[in-house]
Amino acid sequence: MKRVFAVLAGALLFSSVVFAGGKKDSQFPYGSFDIGYSGSTCGSPTSIAKLKGFFAEEGVNITLVSGSTFEAERAALAAGKTIIENGDFQYFPGVYNGLDVKLIGGLHEGCIKILVPVDSPIRNLQDLKGKTIAVDEIGGTPMSVASVAAGSVGINPQTEITWIPYPNDQIVQSVEKGEVDVAALWDPFATTLQNTGKYRVLVDISEHPLFAGRACCFLFASGKVVRENPGAVAAALRGYHKAVAWIGANPGEAAQLLISNKSVATEDTALVTGLLGHYHYDQHSGSAANARAKDDAFYFAQKLTEIGYLPADLNVQKFVDDIYVDIFALEAAAKKK
Repeated sequence: MKRVFAVLAGALLFSSVVFAGGKKDSQFPYGSFDIGYSGSTCGSPTSIAKLKGFFAEEGVNITLVSGSTFEAERAALAAGKTIIENGDFQYFPGVYNGLDVKLIGGLHEGCIKILVPVDSPIRNLQDLKGKTIAVDEIGGTPMSVASVAAGSVGINPQTEITWIPYPNDQIVQSVEKGEVDVAALWDPFATTLQNTGKYRVLVDISEHPLFAGRACCFLFASGKVVRENPGAVAAALRGYHKAVAWIGANPGEAAQLLISNKSVATEDTALVTGLLGHYHYDQHSGSAANARAKDDAFYFAQKLTEIGYLPADLNVQKFVDDIYVDIFALEAAAKKK
């Protein structure tokens, strides 16, 4: 069976050469790691946890890095250089193909939209058949979201849609030039485009029944670090939980902090404040949210089997049981040894 989004072999070879955590000291007993961020509003908890000192409070030294490709990010995660990545169900085919990561929690809801020009003849999902869709990268989350949406109406996203990757800031031009028919985008790019009044939203995953009420972004931890240094992963996750709770209670202040530190790809405070308030952060902090993430992972893994991104005969429950880890329970068990 054709396996999509295969993990590069080099990523797996690289995974054996990095010690999980590097040098440790009294301030950062769990060591030092990287976490990637992209300038999208959905990555705000990563930036806030760093800027507000929540990671440091938990004893883990985090450096934020940007500009990595899809494959490079996953290589660093598998190697243990990156401790956690904000990702989506687009990770699942990679895990099936051997990517060494673990699902440790959900982050928020509703950060991706599929848009078409207002005068486009595309009126519904059925009209996506045979069309060309601009995405930020092949195998990324917007592509996965659009694939699930198209698959829900019987379109084969591997053979009946053409996908073309562009940098986020060039996707608008690609639509305007007629190079593509549809744009699948993260926020703030998606909502910024919508607010011009020149585009219609075909799918807003915060409202569409296929996606509404489910985590669109998960937290994936390095399998290497989970095994060698579970306390570091647990510490970083506690930092995330603090950030998520703080954003939920202070969306306006969070927006100002993100913009002043150039952590999001916009300077529109009202836009970012509105988006942060739209992501239901209050429902994605604490242990209960971690268990909820497992349920959402099962749902989306099942959807990927229906469109050929995972094998149709995959035991989805076992797949999710194998990828998910209760990192706090693992940390507690390690402390007893």
